[in-house]
Amino acid sequence: MPLSVSLSIEGDTTVIELTGELDAKTAPDFHQTIEKAAGHGTTTVEIRMAGVGYMASAGLRSLVFAQQKVADDVTIKVVGAIEPVSRTIRTAGLDRSIVLSDE
Repeated sequence: MPLSVSLSIEGDTTVIELTGELDAKTAPDFHQTIEKAAGHGTTTVEIRMAGVGYMASAGLRSLVFAQQKVADDVTIKVVGAIEPVSRTIRTAGLDRSIVLSDE
C-alpha cells in the first residue's frame, strides 16, 4: 500500500499524518516531509501513525532522521500507532527519546 503523507500546522505543533506502509520504498516521501517540518520552528512535531499498518526498519530510520533534523528542544511525538508499530519503536529503544501516545 502506498504511503500518504500530509503536513499541517496546528498552533505550535507541526502535524505529519501518515497512512499506508512505511518501508524503504516509501520512506523518502516521509523524509521530505520531515525536512519541511523541521523548517517550521514549532516546539512539537506530531507524527500521526494510526493509518500506518506496517513499518519496516526504514521507518525506524526515518524516526531517527526526524530526531536529527529538528532542533534539540523540539519534541517528537508519535500518536496513535497500532500495537505492532509502537512495539517496534519500543523494541528499538526510540521510546526513550520520542513520545509515544495513544491519543
